[in-house]
This record gives sequence, structure tokens and C-alpha cells, in this order.
Amino acid sequence: MNLLTEFKEAVVIAWAALRANKMRAGLTTLGIVIGIVTVTLMGSAIAGLNATFKRSISGIGADVLYIQRFAWFMSESEWRASRNRRELTRQHARDIERLSDMARAVGVESNGNGTVEFERRRARGVFVAGNNEHCLDVRGLSLTAGRWLSASDVQVGRPVCVIGSYLAEKFFPFGGALGSKVKLNDMPYEVIGILEKQGSFFTGANLDNQIVIPITRFTDNFSRWPDLTISVKVRDPAQMENAKEELTGILRKLRRVAPDQPDDFAINQQDALVSFFNRVGGTIAAVGLFITGLSLFVGGIGIMNIMFVSVAERTKEIGIRKAIGAKRRTILVQFLVEAATITFLAGLLGLAIAWPLTLVVDRYLAADMPWWLVAVALLVSILTGVISGFIPAWRAARLDPVEALRAE
Repeated sequence: MNLLTEFKEAVVIAWAALRANKMRAGLTTLGIVIGIVTVTLMGSAIAGLNATFKRSISGIGADVLYIQRFAWFMSESEWRASRNRRELTRQHARDIERLSDMARAVGVESNGNGTVEFERRRARGVFVAGNNEHCLDVRGLSLTAGRWLSASDVQVGRPVCVIGSYLAEKFFPFGGALGSKVKLNDMPYEVIGILEKQGSFFTGANLDNQIVIPITRFTDNFSRWPDLTISVKVRDPAQMENAKEELTGILRKLRRVAPDQPDDFAINQQDALVSFFNRVGGTIAAVGLFITGLSLFVGGIGIMNIMFVSVAERTKEIGIRKAIGAKRRTILVQFLVEAATITFLAGLLGLAIAWPLTLVVDRYLAADMPWWLVAVALLVSILTGVISGFIPAWRAARLDPVEALRAE
């Protein structure tokens, strides 16, 4: 009898044994089901979060450097040491544009929140971005209608704006946005452009619920001394480190930082966010893996116990099979297949529970169940059965046929 035939026979015997003990097999699989549901939901959440993060992070730009007063991620001691840093100014941006050889475009940005109104419609908590004429290129934005801010708009602080697709749909469901006047914090602005739909950032912020105005108008209407960000789009993404060094030298000179003093500014880039996200994602995965492993361990102990019971109940059957020529390998495969079948069915049940839960989670948080996650969940369930059932199967395979036949 070859191994394939033995395997087919083992599947038939295992299925018959499970049908004869449905309740026992069902109760045994609870730990495995919980473990598979846990690992599937965790994997779905991480996969959805990764997809959302990658889509969102592309808007930050791998070829853009952000000059700000503070680094994106700082310890408390670092923040205390740098909290009195001087503000960045629009003049710094103009000087960088003039002096830098590696900058393709230099944007000036600041932001806040405001209320936008049109006739009787109102939107609160709108993201207000003060930008210059270069920010369309630097931020990687596209327009579906109209135009972006011009140099003259920014220079004279003209009351014009570019609105996000959400505001366009909310205020102008039938079109006609361009040329209309909306009120931002009770100040009238003419709509000159509509941004292409962007979706949500990985933090949950709606990128389409925004209004862009000239940075000069922003400083007049929102803050005389805004916390500016100078964003520099580098000509060659392969030269990011060289560009950082060049910008550091330019800024130290412009801000008159002494050679023995540390920088009084920070140059941030996409890599910092990616590194932080990977650390957070790794921590979440480690916690989820521990919980999953605990559930599977408990489930595996249950499978092992039930397989010991199964071997004890069928000792005489094992003796008869050995007496008529069954090899140890045949008996081993039989009980391993039985244990793997139990956990495989538990895996299917776990996926059946996890699938609708993933759809529910996806309505509030990003979640995705790719095919490879389903395959991994089923593979884990089968391996759990094989590992848990090995000792009982080995014990059954090594039974002496004479002693086994004497069992009652």
C-alpha cells in the first residue's frame, strides 16, 4: 500500500470517526476557532492599515523634504530643548528657492480649521491650508476643474480658494462651483478650482474636506505668525541625503546658527513616518500574535487530549488493523489526518465567522482579507492539528498488537 492510498484511507476513517463523535469534535475545536478568528481579524486589520497607509503616504511624497521648527517624532527632553526655536518665514522659502541647486519647487504651507458656508449650507471643522503657488506640484495634487493659486494671488493675498471634492459635492451638487463665493470664517472667497478626490489619510482625516487659500491671506485672516512649513521637492529622489545637507547648510547660514550650535530647525521626510508606522505595526502584530498563539495553544491542548481519548477508545481497532498487516506508518498517518481534519474544519468555521466581522470592521476602520491571509489561516489550523496530534498518533502507532487486541 503506497502513501497516497494510505492517506485516502486515513481521510475516510477520520471522517467516519468525526461523524460518530460530532459533539466532542465540535467542543474540541472552540480554542482553534477563536485562534483563527483572532489571527484573521488581526491580519485583515493590518493588511487594510498597510494599504491605507501606503495610499496616504504617497501624498506626502518620497521626494519631498519638510523644513519645520520641530521633528515629527521627538522625546519630551528633545522637545523641551527645542521649544523656543525661532519661526520659519516666507523669506526663508524665497531664499531657499534662490540658493538651492537641488530644489525643483519650494512650497510654503500652514494650516488650521475653519467653518465654510455657502448660502444656507455649512461645513464645520474644515481643514484650511494656506499654500503658495508651488504647493500643487510639491503636494502632488491634481485639479478636476479650474486652476491653482497663481503667484499674483499669493503676492497680493487675493481672496480666492481651491476646494476639496467633498465641499464641492456638498455645496454645489449640480455644478457651478467655479466663480461662486463661499465664506470661510465669515470672510468671502471666490472658488477658482476643485481638487481631485483624495480619500482619507491613514489617521482617518478626510483629505477632501479642505479648502486651500493663499498663504498671505492665511496670515491675514488666521494668524499673523503662523507655524510655517517649507516643503522642498527635490529634483532627483536619489539625492535626498545630499539635498538635506545642502538645505541644512543654507538654513544655518540664513538663520545665523553658530558652528558650535545645533540646528534650530528640523528637516523631516517620508522615511520618518514609514519607520514609525512599521514600529507601531510590529508592536500590534506582536501583541496579536501572542493572543493568537495563546488561543491556538489552548486549542492544541484540547486536540491532544481528545486524540488521546480517541486512541484509548479504539485500541482494539488498532490491534485488529495491525494484526492484518497495517504498518506503524499507516496508523500514524490515520490519527494525524484525523487531528488535522478537526483543526481544518475549525479553521473553515473561524474564517466563516471572521469574514462578516471583517466587513463590519471595514465600515469603521480599514480592513482587508486577501487570499493569502485565508491560506495562512488554514495552514496554521492544519499545522496546529498535526503538531497537537503527533504524540497521540505516535503512541497509537507503537501499540503492541497483542496487547491492543486484549483491550476491552
